[in-house]
Amino acid sequence: MYGFINTCLKFLVAEKYGEETWEKLRIQAGVQDTFLTFEVYKDEITMQLIDKACKMLDVPPDMVLKQFGEFFFEFCKRSGYDHMLRTLGGNLYEFIENLDALHSYLSLSYQEMNAPSFRVEKNEDGSMHLHYYSDRRGLCHIVPGIIGAAALDFFNTEISMEIVNQTEEEERTGKKEHIVFLVTQKPVFSYKKRNKFSSSPQYTADSGRQIEKQLNKEDIEKNLNKIRDRTSLVSICPAKKNHWETIRGIVTLGRGKLLRGFDPAYPTTLWIDTKTFCNGLPFHIVFDEELRVKQSGVSIQKIVPGLQTMGIRLDHYFSIVHPEVTFTISSIQKFINSQFVFRTRREMMPESWKQRPMLELRGQMIWMESLQCMLYLCSPLLRTLHELEERQMHIADIAPHDVTRDLILLNQQRLAEMELSNQLERKKEELRILSKHLEEEKKKTEALLYAMLPKHVANQLKEGKRVEAGEFKECTILFSDVVTFTNICAQCEPIQIVLMLNSMYLRFDRLTTVHDVYKVETIGDAYMVVGGVPVPVSTHAERVANFALGIIIAAKEVKNPVSGNPIQIRVGIHTGPVLAGVVGEKMPRYCLFGDTVNIASRMESHGIPSKIHLSPTTYYCLKDKSFEMTERGEIEVKGKGKMYTYFLIRNRTATENEIMGNPIKESDSDHESVQSFQESRIKMIQSSCQQAMQLNSDQYQPPTIAMKYIDGLTETQASYKGRSQERIMDLTGKTHDFESYGCLHGDQQPGSDPYLPNQERIKSAPEEPQNRNVRSNFCNLV
Repeated sequence: MYGFINTCLKFLVAEKYGEETWEKLRIQAGVQDTFLTFEVYKDEITMQLIDKACKMLDVPPDMVLKQFGEFFFEFCKRSGYDHMLRTLGGNLYEFIENLDALHSYLSLSYQEMNAPSFRVEKNEDGSMHLHYYSDRRGLCHIVPGIIGAAALDFFNTEISMEIVNQTEEEERTGKKEHIVFLVTQKPVFSYKKRNKFSSSPQYTADSGRQIEKQLNKEDIEKNLNKIRDRTSLVSICPAKKNHWETIRGIVTLGRGKLLRGFDPAYPTTLWIDTKTFCNGLPFHIVFDEELRVKQSGVSIQKIVPGLQTMGIRLDHYFSIVHPEVTFTISSIQKFINSQFVFRTRREMMPESWKQRPMLELRGQMIWMESLQCMLYLCSPLLRTLHELEERQMHIADIAPHDVTRDLILLNQQRLAEMELSNQLERKKEELRILSKHLEEEKKKTEALLYAMLPKHVANQLKEGKRVEAGEFKECTILFSDVVTFTNICAQCEPIQIVLMLNSMYLRFDRLTTVHDVYKVETIGDAYMVVGGVPVPVSTHAERVANFALGIIIAAKEVKNPVSGNPIQIRVGIHTGPVLAGVVGEKMPRYCLFGDTVNIASRMESHGIPSKIHLSPTTYYCLKDKSFEMTERGEIEVKGKGKMYTYFLIRNRTATENEIMGNPIKESDSDHESVQSFQESRIKMIQSSCQQAMQLNSDQYQPPTIAMKYIDGLTETQASYKGRSQERIMDLTGKTHDFESYGCLHGDQQPGSDPYLPNQERIKSAPEEPQNRNVRSNFCNLV
């Protein structure tokens, strides 16, 4: 079938059931989304779409096909075939009778079209028998939809169609399916006409007949009076009118009413000689019941020299292409209202002509009862000038009155326009596919950009706007690093370090989604996140605390490439105000500035392996929450003096699965604490550490379930929009020790023992506050 049919089916599903239904149907059927109008597709595609539509919509096939038939009629009207369909006939019988002629005309443009065939018979009771022949099985229910929609639209008639016979006539006609429908008609009155009569059906029928009779009588009397007046005038006037002028006068006076009783006039003798007839109609054949040729036109004799011998059998030189019936006089009489297409037989042509394409003739059959012969009035079936040249014919071979001359020239232009339209349609489809791919790539690019910068910041940069710095009165910052990372780097290959960090950071990145915290940056083994920036939230400390508990657990799943044991990390958290903004044009980064960054870094560098070190401000934010914390006591913090710090132990109410963003199991319904799971989890981790080392970004994608938080409106959040639009004139004019996160990491030195008391480590550290050589270590290993 041509793509026009599949496109119609697509629009039917999309309009009646929605675009989403079509998309599901298309995926289930395994077909493309767009069909080219003039492209030929396999019938299996259409059958598959119909079959899947019946199953998906839970509708019987006959109902789906009938709906498709009704919609196909409307779709043809929308596509520009409205006037062509409307002018096929003045009533339903003539409309159906000329459907084959319409298909024959369309085959000039759609050369590979395999259309069904229709034959209609009138019954005495006013009903009709419609014979439907098709090469495709199972599509007969489309016919009631198409014919019913056409009858209601063009002729204001409702019809009912039922199948009275269904056979297969493959041997006799070449067709696979022959369906006979009984068609009964019922006129439909408009609303205005209904109001003129009573609601009683009997009264309506009787009144209608009386009015019709009365109108007919009045028209006849008026016409007769006018004819008498005209006759009297004619008798007085010496000028005489010929026969046709009299007929035109009657029709004009009667306003066309008397055409129903028109009786044509025939001459007593045929005023045309045989030679003139054969020259004037160069393409015609007369043959008898035994298919013996009695007469033929001069042009057809030139193309088929065998016809010059009278009495030869027609079926020896021609085969019937359409309708696909056996070549007998009875079969031809049965389909006499159809157009017949004959094709010359190659074996009967002269030897020198056998390489030419065979000529096809198209025309109508007329049975001459008095002579018991059949007249075949035809014309050569040629679509283009190229086909004319291939058969070594010329325009002059076709009679001047034959519209085939004009049709060939017009169709030549039509085919050129169709080819251009087809090319434009292909380019349109290519552009649609490219646009779809471009949209997908755009989404990937945006996803990558949003992973590097906050969404609102990225959107401003895309629009070419300047991103102003924003002040956040309260947020929570976390730093983490790997214990003895320098020693690990010294004893391993660079690729082992990359795999270890990648495995660890993939788990950390997933937890940022679970707790909705913003990942600022990673430098070497250092990992930095912030809660409450860039979107202020009241639960920033709780989010970061749960994130810290999660990365402690996640780090135990990553294996040390040197010892084979799980790695250990230190975590430090601090809460306070920061200034945030984008610095630089090339590779812009969203940076945090302020003393809060420095203190958070000190909490990490002064921490203990596998412990979460809290500053006093973070402790006060969490103390009334569901977290268990313990005092560490007063310690000396480099650059800050003595500080009283704390350790975060666990979350009393959240389970490990909730913190890790894993699907919650039934065993978690009692909300056991995270700490109670650690011992059993460590045993499972021991066996899976080796596999975890090999995971990459494509393989490690466990399901992520975001943890729920209830945020209240903070002061920062309420005034964030107004403050973020204010321009900060000076970012460095304050007396605070502002340091960027890129330079603020702990003071651990290569070879230092991570288990030494913090005071000893602090004393052994140099005086420079940013001397940690994480960057240099990371650069050395890659």
